[in-house]
Amino acid sequence: MVVREEAGARILQSMVWGFPLRLKGMSPTAKPKPVNNIADLTKPMWVGLARKPEWRCLIPLTGFAEAEGAKGSKTRTWFSVKDAPIFAWAGLWRDSAEWGPVYSGVMTDCNEAIRPVHDRMPVLLHRDDHDRWLHGSFDDILGFQARCFPDDLIVMERTDEPWVKRKGAVEQAALF
Repeated sequence: MVVREEAGARILQSMVWGFPLRLKGMSPTAKPKPVNNIADLTKPMWVGLARKPEWRCLIPLTGFAEAEGAKGSKTRTWFSVKDAPIFAWAGLWRDSAEWGPVYSGVMTDCNEAIRPVHDRMPVLLHRDDHDRWLHGSFDDILGFQARCFPDDLIVMERTDEPWVKRKGAVEQAALF
């Protein structure tokens, strides 16, 4: 789900997460690769959309997870924003021939609160940043990607939940 603007009103719309990417040499019948995050708004894949406010969106979140731990035993570590039960991740969207409406979230370098787990993080927006993300200049949105979200507003929750659920795994209780 994303929030985008249409005819001056904000609407909530269900979309597919990830822009379809056809790699060179792919068979025309092969499924495109989904690109679900944007590392650099100035790259050719993104710059045309990023310059046009009609392709910007807000991705509402209650939290986001990153993998933590050794390969094969990674667990989910959840992050949220202090005192914000719902917050926004900066995104871009478009209509695609392959999957219909699609979206992707903009990433930035991590802040110190996230650094123990990952070196990147979503571009999180304060409520008073929403209008500027949706309507601002290209330089404005590049500024969002370059800034660091405040460390003291991030809440981290480590869990024992596996990052990857193994196929065919049987829970112990199911055996008896």
